Amino acid sequence: MSNNAQQNVGSLHGSVFQKLFGTDGIRGQAGNFISPQLCLQIGYSFGISLESEGPLLIGQDSRESGSMISSALASGLNSAGREVWLLGICPTPAIPNLIKKHQAAGGLMVSASHNPPQDNGIKFFNSHGDKITSQQQKNIELLLKQETSTFGNFGPTYSRDYLLKGYEESLLASIYRLNLSNIPIVLDLCYGSATICGEKIFQQLGAKLNVINGSPNGKKINVKCGSTYLDHLKQAVIETESQMGFAFDGDADRVMALDENGRVVDGDHILYLWGSKLKEKNELPNGRIVSTMMSNLGFEKAWKAKGGVLERTQIGDQYVHSKMLETRATLGGEQSGHILSALNGFCGDGLLTALQVATICQENKNTLAELLDKSFTPYAQRLINIPISNSLIQKSWKDSIQLNALFQQAQEELGDSGRVFVRESGTEPLLRVLIEAEDQHLVDFWSMKLQEISNNTI
Repeated sequence: MSNNAQQNVGSLHGSVFQKLFGTDGIRGQAGNFISPQLCLQIGYSFGISLESEGPLLIGQDSRESGSMISSALASGLNSAGREVWLLGICPTPAIPNLIKKHQAAGGLMVSASHNPPQDNGIKFFNSHGDKITSQQQKNIELLLKQETSTFGNFGPTYSRDYLLKGYEESLLASIYRLNLSNIPIVLDLCYGSATICGEKIFQQLGAKLNVINGSPNGKKINVKCGSTYLDHLKQAVIETESQMGFAFDGDADRVMALDENGRVVDGDHILYLWGSKLKEKNELPNGRIVSTMMSNLGFEKAWKAKGGVLERTQIGDQYVHSKMLETRATLGGEQSGHILSALNGFCGDGLLTALQVATICQENKNTLAELLDKSFTPYAQRLINIPISNSLIQKSWKDSIQLNALFQQAQEELGDSGRVFVRESGTEPLLRVLIEAEDQHLVDFWSMKLQEISNNTI
């Protein structure tokens, strides 16, 4: 390992080092935390940690730092004797799809998902196309601490962007022989990964398309566009009198939809609509859907009223994925629009999800607005952040008698028609508190009260 790399890795020791991996790979500011030196060593460590033979795939979104990081990762993998195939700009779900198709040893996606342009990150996949396990993450972190002074065989790097054709074909195959003939649809491609094939796929299916933010632009990715900012999509849908609109995040592994009236169809509604269709066809084992603790209580009650089962997990697609495998569920996801299904090997795929939603409307001979009207009414939700003082960090926020009494009082008043969900941030000294109820006034009241009192008690 070079001195610069050793210094960079050395700065990760202790508490910071332990947080090198977040809920979905490694993420941080490009060129600062995500430096070329660190990426070189990550590539080498990942390369020697894998037992499977075969090439390693690397894809990226449109961020300006993507090529630098991809090159450094490839160099690290080459120094571990690994062959590397560079896919260029592509959706994250293309990586696991092509790993399985070409029997690759694994893959890396260079993306910070929905984060702003100055950030970047690395997502890791094994030879099965799954995200690597927590133990594999620990193995990589341990290897990063070790100094490497000699190298053995060196692997080559090849450009393989033409392989994306296989991913595109899998998207078309996922909807069988259905089409979207002359249906007016707006796509917000977020200046990111979806720009590579999103417009092409919907055009091939006959949709009457309007596209915004449709070219790759690393300076604009996720900036007031995409799945986290729906204002421009709403305007475009209404102005063009389209039946629906879809907004993707930077690496196209999640999607949010809008109906013709500009109403948001989030991950909970997508799970309800898709789950209902599968249940009608007897293609949803035990009527089971897996989601997280953030999923709307209105969704849960409506799904149970249909005879379905909703399994909740911790927040993060890795937990949803794990629970789906454990319970043999075939559909799951998050409120944010990260949807996993057996249709594509349980990998979040915004483009595939959008196609499913659009073709469900076709099959049902309903507009998305009509299906939304038949689904469920979401409960009011508000998420607030409560700072944790240094004194409580040394112990635990659970030791605060006043705070926990307040949480309990709020839950008692909300009763069965609401809930208080508390979790500790993994990156900041904060409690993230979700208040949810049928009555918006109750949500507003308890949000304000918890925020005010907590400022004086924590």
